[in-house]
Amino acid sequence: MSEEELRSAAEPGSGEVTATVIVNAAAASVFKAFTAWERQSDWIPFTKVRVVEGDGGEGSLVEAITAIGPAVLRDEMRVVRVDPPYEVRVVHFGGVLRGPGVLRCTPMGEARTQVVWHEWFHLPGGAAGRVAWPVLWPGSKMGLTQALKKFARLVEAGKI
Repeated sequence: MSEEELRSAAEPGSGEVTATVIVNAAAASVFKAFTAWERQSDWIPFTKVRVVEGDGGEGSLVEAITAIGPAVLRDEMRVVRVDPPYEVRVVHFGGVLRGPGVLRCTPMGEARTQVVWHEWFHLPGGAAGRVAWPVLWPGSKMGLTQALKKFARLVEAGKI
């Protein structure tokens, strides 16, 4: 992928989704758990995540493959910023999912952290995609929120 293609994908799209959860754990632990990329498969349904290139830090290429029955979605993302224990930024640049994403960890004391996951996707399908987004968005938000709740339970139990 060229630098120009990455810059284009990094522009926020019109499809936006945000999910938030409070985790009863220190921000450093929450951040470390989130950036254990392969472990995301434990809390994101139907999805296998792996680091394809790099060490998982800035510049790394991460791939998430979601499969539900015969439907398969390949999400490629470049890690563009890592600021432990506060923020990770990625740029999705695949054929379907494109746009920036950010995870922020805000300490709320020594053992409590607010996690905000925000994505701005370029909607595929032109005008049809923009019309379909209001129908798809609630499911996207619900799915992302449920995944973060599972993440919180696993972190609090010391399983990731």
